[in-house]
Amino acid sequence: MQRDTPVLILPGIGNSGPQHWQTLWELRHPQWQRVNLEDWDGPVCEDWVRAMDVAMQACSSPPVLVAHSLACLLVAHWAHRSAVVPKCAFLVAVPDPQSASFPATARGFVPVPMAPFAFRSLVVASANDPLGSLAHAKHSAIAWGSTFVDIGQAGHINADSGHGEWTEGYALLQRFMS
Repeated sequence: MQRDTPVLILPGIGNSGPQHWQTLWELRHPQWQRVNLEDWDGPVCEDWVRAMDVAMQACSSPPVLVAHSLACLLVAHWAHRSAVVPKCAFLVAVPDPQSASFPATARGFVPVPMAPFAFRSLVVASANDPLGSLAHAKHSAIAWGSTFVDIGQAGHINADSGHGEWTEGYALLQRFMS
């Protein structure tokens, strides 16, 4: 990845904590920017879309989007409304808003736009993600025109499922970028 390419970190609900791979990658790359989506525990889609739009407009060139969980749905909503085109999007652990485990505090994320993105994207999914099935993630990837990668039994691909630094994911991102 070119050193001057902006990278926007888009955490999901709860704002990826200190042991989450997004946080650890951000510490490794201080020039990467976490988008402050503000209400991390009671997210409203419209507010998150606005915050993402502000962050996108502030970038000097098209950024790489690195989204986890609910932020994957944010990217779909934002892409559906915006004419701005990022360099690409790395989307990890797409949740299923129809799932019983989908956070009740997340408002306005349904229905999820299922139209092809105007940019390259990669959806990374786990076979045993408690927030979204592999079938749902694959369906989303196909609808968005994304490349799809199944990384096996990896839970929600976060610190709670033991991913920490997630070196395999970082390698996936690097290959996707090259």
